[in-house]
Amino acid sequence: MTDGPAVDTRPTKIMYVAEATAHGGREGYVTSQDGRLDLKVAMPPQLGGDGNGTNPEQLLAAGYSSCFHNALILVGNREGYDLTGSTVSAKVGIGPNKQHGYGLAVALSVSLPVLDPDLATKLVDAAHEVCPYSNATRGNIDVTILLG
Repeated sequence: MTDGPAVDTRPTKIMYVAEATAHGGREGYVTSQDGRLDLKVAMPPQLGGDGNGTNPEQLLAAGYSSCFHNALILVGNREGYDLTGSTVSAKVGIGPNKQHGYGLAVALSVSLPVLDPDLATKLVDAAHEVCPYSNATRGNIDVTILLG
């Protein structure tokens, strides 16, 4: 699954806006404007923290896997396929980059147990074009998609 030429994927109309606020960075908490999100944030032990909270990478993994799965269900439904039992898991890695900052990498694991591999690949490729997270990260973050 490769990315093609640059395509403008910016929205033409904003249909929903989520709002969240971080307090204290990686050793604080995050809240959403509507109060549905109120989480302690902590550095994971691998980065020198105590791990007593969630972290931005887990939040990105949760958001990307949920969004990609919804895009997959959408394209599956458009093609007439029931994707009941399908799942998408995300792993988000963080590490130093060549510019003395930090970068991210994402691995999505997609399970489509009722579809043959060729059809599953076709739907995953289509979902990767539809998913807002895929569109936002394309060209900025290495995203690997594994079918299993």
